Amino acid sequence: MTAPPDDCLARNEWICGEYLSTRRDILLDAVAQHVQLTGISVLIGLAIALPLAVLARRWGWSAGPVLAVTTILYTIPSLAMFSLLLPVYGLSESLVVAGLVLYSLTLLVRNILAGLRAVPEETRQAARGMGYGPIRLLLAVELPLALPAAMAGLRIAMVSAVSLVTVGAIVGFGGLGNLIYSGMNTYFKAQVLTASVLCVVIAVAADVLLLGVQRLITPWTRAARG
Repeated sequence: MTAPPDDCLARNEWICGEYLSTRRDILLDAVAQHVQLTGISVLIGLAIALPLAVLARRWGWSAGPVLAVTTILYTIPSLAMFSLLLPVYGLSESLVVAGLVLYSLTLLVRNILAGLRAVPEETRQAARGMGYGPIRLLLAVELPLALPAAMAGLRIAMVSAVSLVTVGAIVGFGGLGNLIYSGMNTYFKAQVLTASVLCVVIAVAADVLLLGVQRLITPWTRAARG
């Protein structure tokens, strides 16, 4: 008789190098889907949040409703959110992306709006005195000065999205969440731990990357601290 395999997979250990070597392609595909869903969702959310924040800054009366609606969206549990969007998007990647976009709006709109509100009025007046129109004022003065707050919101939204993507496993599009979900159902320890650790790595890497971008595009903040 052949002796049963004596390796970490057979023993179902939490830390197992054999799992990494034999499931490399599965892990890479899951990571790619996770990063793709996260990046697309946050970018779409940013594209929506930016004009909303600008409008809320221009017309103060709209700030309350905009913040209220985005806050209400953020309070909806993720499972309920995906269920509400299911009739519109079906069981697809678009369902997960739409849910993540809605969740990101609260963090992005609030921080971008806070950054725009923090721009000193005397700075705006000086720019207008130099002949800056509304669009040039926004692009050349207000948005650059609002970047630190906006980037802080973007970093939080990105890390939050990395976490929420895993919930997409309920519809089969959860990136590493698919592996976590199936691993928990079968009590496959190495799969659960490996996928969970990779989620953390993606979140930390995304935050560090955005922090580096923030420092690169806002050199005046470093000079002020120095």
